[in-house]
Amino acid sequence: MNLPLVILASKSPRRKQILSEAGFEVTILTKETEENYPETLELTKVPAYLAEKKAAVFKEESCNNLVVAADTLVLLDGKVLGKPVDSADAIKMIQSLSGKKHEVITGVTILYKKKFTTFSDTTEVYFRDLTDDEISYYVEKFKPLDKAGAYGIQEWIGMIGISKIVGSYYNVMGFPIEKAYRKILALKEG
Repeated sequence: MNLPLVILASKSPRRKQILSEAGFEVTILTKETEENYPETLELTKVPAYLAEKKAAVFKEESCNNLVVAADTLVLLDGKVLGKPVDSADAIKMIQSLSGKKHEVITGVTILYKKKFTTFSDTTEVYFRDLTDDEISYYVEKFKPLDKAGAYGIQEWIGMIGISKIVGSYYNVMGFPIEKAYRKILALKEG
């Protein structure tokens, strides 16, 4: 199968890995974009808004190339958990997730021939009750400071701490590949 080259407007190694493993040739190209959004915007719509904003700066590149941008948000009890500022913040975040359900929402924009296709995907994630020792071990060993919500589902904490997910595993990693794959192919064929 001959899949198109994708310009990934993200430095995320996980997004590149997911797209590559799905068979796409991936080139990373980023441009600085302010990750702000209107305060009145519903939180569940923020990832799609930011993904579209990140893709918009690649309009010219999209004439002959397929550009993909994404943004992931972790929502717990109606509050956003961003990337932790330090290890203490990461520990607090994971403690707040312990024994609870939260949502991971990823917005994706695919830009091709100056045409935007934007969607989002939501996955419910359930953590079992974690001990302080487990949380400290994870933060010290895996340093999850570059991850929204301070954890990676593909890492140790996901293996031992997540009891259930409802939705896409890859969405929690930062990229809902199943939906994106179908939309990319439809754009290239259309």
